[in-house]
Amino acid sequence: MSAEVARQRQPGVRFLDPKVLGRIDSLDLLARTVVEGFINGLHRSPYLGASVDFAEHRPYMPGDDIRQLDWRLFLRTDRFYVKQFEAESNANFSCILDVSKSMAYSSHGISKLDYGRYLAACLTYFAHRQRDRVGLITYNDSILEYVPPSAKHLNVVLHAIDRAEAGGTSDIVGPVRTATEASRRRGILALISDLYESPQTVLDALNLLRYRGHDLIVFHLLDPAEIDFEFEEAATYKDLETGEAIPVVPSRLREEYRRLVREHTEALSKLLGEHRIDYALFDTSQPLDKALFRYLTRRQKLMQVR
Repeated sequence: MSAEVARQRQPGVRFLDPKVLGRIDSLDLLARTVVEGFINGLHRSPYLGASVDFAEHRPYMPGDDIRQLDWRLFLRTDRFYVKQFEAESNANFSCILDVSKSMAYSSHGISKLDYGRYLAACLTYFAHRQRDRVGLITYNDSILEYVPPSAKHLNVVLHAIDRAEAGGTSDIVGPVRTATEASRRRGILALISDLYESPQTVLDALNLLRYRGHDLIVFHLLDPAEIDFEFEEAATYKDLETGEAIPVVPSRLREEYRRLVREHTEALSKLLGEHRIDYALFDTSQPLDKALFRYLTRRQKLMQVR
């Protein structure tokens, strides 16, 4: 049996697409942003506070805070090293993945859930490579699986991602309230969902976590058909979660539909941004590495402003 076949048979590993990871690693800016800027930048978030527990030194990288340089070590070695502290080098990182039935939708070959699983796996992989404790929560109207953050949980998280199946209705409030009770140690939480709730409901739920000091990132996944509504034929459209069906003539509703989607995403971006919660809209027809590149470069600029 070839190594590639063996790799594909390992649960969860298929969501660590080597082509995607390879393209990410081949982009110096993105690799540095993910491994150094993204994760370390989150670790230095004002929500996490400062730590006095020294962990280790690492070589200085362009863009590092020069206040963290160890000048005594420079005098001994004639090289620049940055001091890392426990809060910076070892954080809790967890993905909160929506697995409600609407996440199963796809108009182009990859469902929102599979796209979310690739995203969760990649972020978890990079966080683990940064020696963070990694965890996972999957939910619909309740929490279905909870993997607490641990330095040893990469494979456990990948197995849980592999088991995730779309089903049930979505209700962000209850699961987030339970997650708040379970996530007692402050950390970095990435919500991955199609967010079929009102912007205010999303904000109210996430504020439960924000008030506990967590740094929050929201990845809003939408299929291109949900954004542009390019359907042509009149048909009966069915809600995947509730089963409700209504007859629709797309040409008559297209512009109104697009306006409502645009208002929804703009309201999410505005409300979450006002509360220092990162928001990124991902079109699932876009390659994941390119979508991450756009988001992480924007995140890097935002962190510099903050």
